[in-house]
Amino acid sequence: MSDVNFSAGPDPVELLTPAEMGRADSLTIRGGVPGYELMLRAGKNVAEAAAELLRRGGGKRVAIYCGPGNNGGDGYVAGRFLREQGFIVAVGALGDPTRLGGDAARAFADWGGDVVAAETLDPGACDLIIDALFGAGLSRPLDGTALQVVERINASGTPVLAVDVPSGLDGANGAIGSRAVRARETVTFFRLKPGHVLLPGRAACGRVRLTQIGIAKEVLSEIRPQTFLNAPALWRGLMPWPEQEGHKYGRGHLVVASGTSTHTGAGRLAARAGLRVGAGLATVASPAEALAVNAAHLTAIMLRGVDGPAQWRDLLADKRFSAVVIGPAFGVGEATQAVVEAILGGVEKGAGRHFGTVLDADAITSFSGQSAKLGQVIQASGATVIVTPHEGEFYRLFNRKDVIPSKKLQDQTAASETASETTPQPSDLPHKIDRARAAASALGACVLLKGPDTIVASPDGRASIARNAPPTLATAGSGDVLAGLIGGLLAQGMPAFEAASCAVWLHGEAANLFGPGLIAEDLPEILPRVLADLAPL
Repeated sequence: MSDVNFSAGPDPVELLTPAEMGRADSLTIRGGVPGYELMLRAGKNVAEAAAELLRRGGGKRVAIYCGPGNNGGDGYVAGRFLREQGFIVAVGALGDPTRLGGDAARAFADWGGDVVAAETLDPGACDLIIDALFGAGLSRPLDGTALQVVERINASGTPVLAVDVPSGLDGANGAIGSRAVRARETVTFFRLKPGHVLLPGRAACGRVRLTQIGIAKEVLSEIRPQTFLNAPALWRGLMPWPEQEGHKYGRGHLVVASGTSTHTGAGRLAARAGLRVGAGLATVASPAEALAVNAAHLTAIMLRGVDGPAQWRDLLADKRFSAVVIGPAFGVGEATQAVVEAILGGVEKGAGRHFGTVLDADAITSFSGQSAKLGQVIQASGATVIVTPHEGEFYRLFNRKDVIPSKKLQDQTAASETASETTPQPSDLPHKIDRARAAASALGACVLLKGPDTIVASPDGRASIARNAPPTLATAGSGDVLAGLIGGLLAQGMPAFEAASCAVWLHGEAANLFGPGLIAEDLPEILPRVLADLAPL
């Protein structure tokens, strides 16, 4: 099987939904490649991966669970190629395989071997299971016989190789309904899907092998995917770097808002991160009563005394300032709202001034339940804005009916005059990627929804999904550093979607490079080693 093509190097950044992948198949078939040829190549790739796993474990016996569609067809093809290599193959079909249609029917006929009912196949009597029950397009929970089969597979303890996605996983968003197969490895085709990267789907997939089956990358220009893997190929070309004849004033000036005297560390972390990521200058804007505390800890970072909206307007009237980070330990309440309004209100639309603003932490919580008001403030401003909530802050911001409600919540609203006071629970909201996109559209700003699968969503519909964040990032101050990285990139003129995505990736890579024992202060200090690998030669 020398024609099997496993992708080498980094995974491509385009992520295709199941519908988009179906379109890629259709365009390829329309271009002259028979659909069965694509299925043969997919099945061969699955067989190659299975053979490698079996040889590695010293096994010979493989059980293949084939479903009622093209995913099952891939399974029959894989079974035939494995049998030709001398492996002992048992096939179990979900439903009547004689009722298959199209390419899957041909794959079943070419298999030509025995087939038993999937529910009678013993998953514990083999060395490897191939899960070819359902593909990425399944969006409903498993039930009935299918659910029973999946539960038996999971209970067996036998390693599983999934075809396309583990059965029960929605490839569009990583959601799992009632249950999903827990795979050791997953073989997928042409491009990854959002469900391979978003949790909980990512965990169910195990190691994902991206393979090629003869679909030309040119189809992407017609599909125009809007979801991307957050990796350097997405934003590296827009990343700012010092120029030979440049100077610090040309690399942007970041301002970070400090909290009161007992809450100053978060702002300093953000400012240091902004300076590390390349901003030419960084200033901590501090309440007068916290100036002495901040001064005792700052060296390269400058310090200005700023109290209240009027002084913020005066400060930012100086057009040499190019970005602000506000929120880390700044305090929650109407006073913070007023400062945010002063910052954004000071940048007129059409004035030709580049000015970036990062709203983080307390700046978000200060608008709890007032997302419409925040959106109005943002959209009236000429600033480029990135809002960076974690899940809790997101729910606090969108805790009324303007939260882009699910069908369930819409029904509740229609049924009751008091439904506008309902606070949606996580289960009442669309999936994370849907929430992030809808929030970005509603606010008119990029939304960075934090987590182990952080999403950056742009008002234009684009979204990036991170997969490089280690659990060590769950430490005090980590988010403050991330806000500073974003601010530092915005200060240098990097576009918002790319700046936020770049900062998320750098944040994760710095943590990975440092390893165990990470605290927030370590992130800016190790960042130069991450940047060195990205710098142009």
